[in-house]
Amino acid sequence: MSPSKQYAKKQAKARYRRRQKAHERLARDRCQAQRAAEALHAALEELGLPANLVAELEGRLQSQQKLLGKIVGGMFPALFGCRTPAELCRVRGWNKNWPSRLLRALPKRSWLKRLRHLGLDVLVPLWRPVAARSQATQSRWQWTGVIDDSVFHKYGEQLRLVGRWWSGQQHRVLSGIDGLVLVVVVGDGKLVVPVDFAIRRPDPGGAGAPCRDKLHWARTMLDERLAALGHRGLVLPPPIITGDSWFGDSKLMTHVRQQHQGTLLVEGKSTYRFTLADGRQVHGHDLREGAWHWRTHPGEPRVCYMRLPATSPTYGAVTLVIVDEPGAERFYLLCLETTLSGPALIRRWRRRYWIEFMFRVLKHLLATAACQAHNEDAYYGHLVLRLMASFVWFYTSRVMYQGHLTMEEIIFSLKHYWRFVDLEALELQALSSGVSGQAV
Repeated sequence: MSPSKQYAKKQAKARYRRRQKAHERLARDRCQAQRAAEALHAALEELGLPANLVAELEGRLQSQQKLLGKIVGGMFPALFGCRTPAELCRVRGWNKNWPSRLLRALPKRSWLKRLRHLGLDVLVPLWRPVAARSQATQSRWQWTGVIDDSVFHKYGEQLRLVGRWWSGQQHRVLSGIDGLVLVVVVGDGKLVVPVDFAIRRPDPGGAGAPCRDKLHWARTMLDERLAALGHRGLVLPPPIITGDSWFGDSKLMTHVRQQHQGTLLVEGKSTYRFTLADGRQVHGHDLREGAWHWRTHPGEPRVCYMRLPATSPTYGAVTLVIVDEPGAERFYLLCLETTLSGPALIRRWRRRYWIEFMFRVLKHLLATAACQAHNEDAYYGHLVLRLMASFVWFYTSRVMYQGHLTMEEIIFSLKHYWRFVDLEALELQALSSGVSGQAV
C-alpha cells in the first residue's frame, strides 16, 4: 500500500472512531438527562409538592389538567435554557398567560405558608430519630440557623416593594427588592433548608412610622420558626444562629439568649471597643492587626485562632474569637459570653457561607431577578417558587444522587437534552428515540 493510501485510510479510521465516540457520548448524555429528570421528579414526590402545592394550585385555578409540568417549568426555567416566563412559554409552546395565572393563584400568605410547611416537613423527620441518640450522634446532625438578606435587582415597572438598597455583592446601592431569608444548615452542609422568607418594604414617604427593618424581621422570623418546631413536639438544644455584622445588634443578641437560651454569632466590626480580662482596652482594628499567642486545633487545619473573654460597653460580657487563615484577611467573631470552644464557634461560622451558595443559585442558575410579575402576590409566588426550586435541586443532588452529580451537572444535562427526555408527569415527550438527531 502506498504511503498516501495508508495515510488516507488511517485518517478515515480516525474520523470513524471520533464519530462513534461522539455518538456514544451523545447517547450517554441523553441517558443522564433522562435519569436527572426522573430523579428530580422523585425528589418532588418525596418532598410532597405534587400532593400539597400542586393540588392547591389546581383547585384554585379549577384546572382540568395536571399542572405539575407547568409549575416545574416556572420553578426551573434554566432547565429549558430560559430566563423569563415569556421565553419559557415560547420554548414549551404554552399559553403566554400561564405563568402569571399560576403566580396570582395564591395570596402571599399562602405562598409563605407553603414554604414554611416545606421546611418543617423536612426538618422534623430528620430530628426525631436523632433526638434519642447520644450527644456524639447529635453532633453530626447539628442544626445551624443562618440569616441573611440579598437584593434582587428589579428592572422595568417599579412595584411598592422596590426600594434603594445596599448590595454587598456589587458594593453599591441598587434599585431592587430586598429579601430576607432564614435557612437551617444540617450538619456541615448535608442539607440547606429554607424555613422562612420576608421582603423588606422601603420606608413610605410622608408622615407615619417606618416599615419593619432587618433586625425586626430577623427577630420575628426566629421566634415564629422556633415556636413552630416546638409545636411539632421537638425538644431541640439551644440554637446557634449566624449572621453578618449587620445583625450584630445588642438587643437582638440579648433576645436570642434570654428567650431561647441560644447564641447569635456575628462578625465583629473594626470600630467596636472591648476590655480584655487583663484590663487592656482594644478596638476591633487592634484585634485584626495585633500580635497574639495563636492556637491551633486538629479539627481546623491551617487555621490559627485566639479565644478571648472580654467586656463591651454595648454588649456586656462577650466571647471573642480571632481567626487567622492563610490566603484570607484576619477577622474576629463576636457573641455573648458562652462556654463553646473557639474551634466549635469557627465550625458554626463556616456554615454561614451555605446561604451565600443558595443566593448564588437563586441569582445565577435560577435567574430569580428576571421576573415579569405585576403585583405583590405574584412576586411573592415567584420568589417562593425559586426558593423551593433551589432546595429541590440541592435535595436531588445530595439525597437522590448522594453527591455523585452536582447541581451544575444536572442543570447542564437537562438544559441541553430536555427535548429527548420522556417523562409524562413533567409534560416532557422525547422528540427522538435514537442518537442520529432526527426527530420522529
